[in-house]
Amino acid sequence: MPIEILMPALSPTMEEGTLAKWLVKEGDAVASGDLLAEIETDKATMEFEAVDEGIIGKLLVAEGTENVAVNSAIAVLLEDGESSSEVEAAPSAPASPAPAAEAATSSPAKSATLASSPASAPPAAADKAAEGARIFATPLARKLAAQNNVDLTRLSGSGPRGRIVKADIEAAGSAVSADRTVASMASAASTSGAASAPQSANFETISKLYAERAYEEISLDRMRKTIAARLTEAKQTVPHFYLRRDVMLDNLLGFRGEMNAALAERDVKLSVNDFVIKACALALTTVPTANAIWAGDRILQFTPADIAVAVAIDGGLITPVLKDADQKSLSVLSTEMKDLATRAKGRKLAPDEYQGGSFAISNLGMFGIDNFDAVINPPHGAILAVGAGKKKPVVTASDELGVATVMSLTLSVDHRVIDGALGAELLNVIVKNLENPMAMLA
Repeated sequence: MPIEILMPALSPTMEEGTLAKWLVKEGDAVASGDLLAEIETDKATMEFEAVDEGIIGKLLVAEGTENVAVNSAIAVLLEDGESSSEVEAAPSAPASPAPAAEAATSSPAKSATLASSPASAPPAAADKAAEGARIFATPLARKLAAQNNVDLTRLSGSGPRGRIVKADIEAAGSAVSADRTVASMASAASTSGAASAPQSANFETISKLYAERAYEEISLDRMRKTIAARLTEAKQTVPHFYLRRDVMLDNLLGFRGEMNAALAERDVKLSVNDFVIKACALALTTVPTANAIWAGDRILQFTPADIAVAVAIDGGLITPVLKDADQKSLSVLSTEMKDLATRAKGRKLAPDEYQGGSFAISNLGMFGIDNFDAVINPPHGAILAVGAGKKKPVVTASDELGVATVMSLTLSVDHRVIDGALGAELLNVIVKNLENPMAMLA
């Protein structure tokens, strides 16, 4: 019987995608693990692989097709002995929500339980485990499950005939990370299409105001809709407050110059941003109660310091996450950040590389901006806005007038998670780390 190849859920919140490019054509023989297509989500372009072997009987969706719903048929695969004449008779895949979407729309507590508690395993999976029935999963899914300690008996597959595929493993992993499944995050993602609704509803009224002026109407792509929805939600539902401090950078700049000279042979060049990442990560471990996020009806406080860093890309921005940043050296952080930023601009990041974290950094100092207030990206508890370092007149410790390189920091804080005194303590530790950079190596 012909097998329908379905649009995969390539991220926990993905509901639809763009079929950017076919990597196969009708009549091609494919095996499990072969690349079939490039799928574009709101944040990245990812390769989609086959889970079964056979012959591509028919491509149902043309290259460049947008808004293809998850779990809708995009191609038909013929097994041994089947002919293309049987394609028309192929049964439609049962309509079912993508596992990733299910995980994303559950509550934080429920999501964490889904991945960790046998009692909350999907009924079908629980039955299979109880009966000792065979579990159908692709080789890649089994490999990823082993690497991420995901129990296959607790999953229901979204692949053809219920087979567990890579996307199911990624969804299960994201369920463990409750910061990916916070209800507010899911709500924003699920209403990404609705983000344009107010604009659409008001378009006629607004366009009449400019009827006599020349303008170009620009349609919103998936990334811009998601950014609009999530940041609108953030400003409407997250009670922001702001804390500001100046940092004297002269010690850091001198220390950075010495380190770069010593690291030149290894082709490593540290940036000020690398020191900021390290300073924030260490501050979160020094003030652990600030290393937290709002999870609907509770607060999740983390042990590891995972730092998200905003990267500007064509049409928007993305926040790759540096995991365990407090435990990594400056040279490792620098190398990882450069790699993540390069792949982010090429939209080649995997979902687990840009989701998660409790704290974010947005640096516009490189663009000459003195200071600004950044918007918190839910479910993060805070975001640090970094301005440019500029020479300014200062009063020195000896009460004399001098000149120093000063950088402005603004910490945007979610008041549900972090109160004023706690936020001030966190920002003070960040400043202390930056003004005493050698201590960050201890």
